[in-house]
Amino acid sequence: MARGRRQVGLACVAAAILLAVSACGGGNIKNTKTASGKTCGTFNVAVNPWVGYEADAYVVGAIAQKKLGCAVKYQNVKEQVAWQGMASGTTDTILENWGHDDLAKKYITQEHVVKDVGWDGVTGHIGWFVPPWLAKAHPDITNWKNLNKYASKFKTSESGGKGQFLDGDPSFVTNDQALVKNLNLDYKVVFAGSEAALIQVYRAAEKKHQWVIGYWYTPQWFNQEIPMVTVHLPKYTPGCDLNPATVACDYPTYHLNKLVSTKFEQSGSPALQLVKNWRWTNDDQNLVAKYIAQDHMSPSAAADKWIAANPGKVNAWLKGIS
Repeated sequence: MARGRRQVGLACVAAAILLAVSACGGGNIKNTKTASGKTCGTFNVAVNPWVGYEADAYVVGAIAQKKLGCAVKYQNVKEQVAWQGMASGTTDTILENWGHDDLAKKYITQEHVVKDVGWDGVTGHIGWFVPPWLAKAHPDITNWKNLNKYASKFKTSESGGKGQFLDGDPSFVTNDQALVKNLNLDYKVVFAGSEAALIQVYRAAEKKHQWVIGYWYTPQWFNQEIPMVTVHLPKYTPGCDLNPATVACDYPTYHLNKLVSTKFEQSGSPALQLVKNWRWTNDDQNLVAKYIAQDHMSPSAAADKWIAANPGKVNAWLKGIS
């Protein structure tokens, strides 16, 4: 979900990267050779702040550690910081990229320090959603043209007399403030702060029949618990979102792609081929995410459980490597 277009100060970026590099997992395996004789060494995986991405990272990381002998370091960073990490060579890969055309232009096209290595198999979409009870009680609310009619119902202490539109983590991709302005909607965007906070609000709204409208997306394990209902925005057409200030259309469908740093690509690490080979589905991701978020498994345990149940897929990703 580009998930975020906000500018990150260089000092903050540098500090975040340094902190991220120190956050590691993966045990003490170092410089173990694969069957082909290649040494993996350290594999630095960005982990962006939503549970679906966490599922991606820990499944790939567990395979890299246990099958290729990599010393895996999980870097818990925002999306923009992860791009900076790849540019500086301290981050090897982003496994789930949500657009970020501005960053792609800078780091892929102009500076050649990042490379796109293909689709990860997951198809994503961002949009505006309401809880099921609300769509059932007021069916016309699923058309954006009717939102001002209900604006007063969404007022909160934080929305300044307007209807509240709830966003998640401020670093996520969002056109919502521009959409509110350009569609002349009587709403104010308020940030919940995280994916987990959004889930808590949406769960309570469905249970207690509270008026909530906000940002949401697929894939997302929570949709199996509560099938959030889409509010239809003006149809997306190619190019309608090129200018962030004038966006007045829906979000596109994202075929989420994998990125690697040029430094990592040139390293000869067997983990590079694993990243290139790795591709799974929305259902795969949602299942591992559910293990983590709903079943309260550690990310490592959730990854191990999925890996044990899917040897065919894992072996396909390792073909020609180990």
